[in-house]
Amino acid sequence: MEKAYLILETGEIFEGKGFGAVSESIGELVFNTSVVGYVETLTDPNYYGQTLMFTFPQLGNYGIVPIDSENTKCYVKGVVAHEWCQEPSNFRCMGNIDEFLKQQGVCGICGVDTRRLTQIVRDHGVMNAIITNKVPENMLSDLHNYKVTGAVEAVSIREPAVFIPEGEEKYHVVVADFGAKKHLIRELTGRGCKVTVVPYNTTAEDILALNPNGVVLTEGPGDPAENTGCIEEVKKLMGKVPMYAVGLGHQILALAAGAQTGKLKFGHHGSNQPVKNVKTGRSYVTAQNHNYYVTAESVEGTAAEISYISLNDKSCEGLEYPGMKAFSLQFTPDYTGSMRDMENVYDRFVNMMGGND
Repeated sequence: MEKAYLILETGEIFEGKGFGAVSESIGELVFNTSVVGYVETLTDPNYYGQTLMFTFPQLGNYGIVPIDSENTKCYVKGVVAHEWCQEPSNFRCMGNIDEFLKQQGVCGICGVDTRRLTQIVRDHGVMNAIITNKVPENMLSDLHNYKVTGAVEAVSIREPAVFIPEGEEKYHVVVADFGAKKHLIRELTGRGCKVTVVPYNTTAEDILALNPNGVVLTEGPGDPAENTGCIEEVKKLMGKVPMYAVGLGHQILALAAGAQTGKLKFGHHGSNQPVKNVKTGRSYVTAQNHNYYVTAESVEGTAAEISYISLNDKSCEGLEYPGMKAFSLQFTPDYTGSMRDMENVYDRFVNMMGGND
């Protein structure tokens, strides 16, 4: 492996070994605390424009399992790991992490102190970083000027796509694609829903012309406030059709209702993020991947009510829209571990479309 460098916006330089594609890449450095699920993480559109650091010390232990992918493409700008596993062991393994990143054209660096790097990001907040084989000129200027923009447009579907339900068709759901993941489509089709996925910039008029029983606003990357066109179209949908929103969709729905969003210091990235249902007092450990959030104080006076909060920083994690047949979550519903006794979000949405919520 060739020598590589990770250079932070602060000017700090970490020397390591390159793996994956041989290239130079600037991205917004964030860390993910998950122990497993790196295939899903690497193919998550939410990471568009970001350099992803894994806090777990070894990456790729069970290799690459294509069926676990959330998207056909890896959207991260670069990967940072303490060590990558060159001899993965799993009966579903179809390659290693190095081969996968080469195929995707994504560069990586290993052999660096990820514990120290994580502490730096926690102390100073999310910052830009470059992975390179040599220290470039004007490096700090380039790092300071980098900004993730046009993220939703970059990851959204280009043309509408239709997914047939399993068994009898019960409902028709239109999914506004801000960065949709495969599991959402599976959950809906598995409940008898025909799913039409439409591009992010589809108008409310065109969505309603499809005669949906419900609309889903998906997860996605970037600053929610940047999506002014989407926010205006969502305003026109509110109250006209049952809606479920998650991740970026949750933030866009809140902005459409008159709330505001802000940026977290270092974001929530991982599968161990604790949240509390403010109505029942029950707590759950959730999977999350976001840098932006709905500010709790801005919700007051809107049509929304806070339903979940983060137990780490008390930020808003979910909203209800009484009388509008709409609700949203900041986190990804994953009914494993401590979330298996949580009300099933998809069942609730289906019941809502049937007039039972």
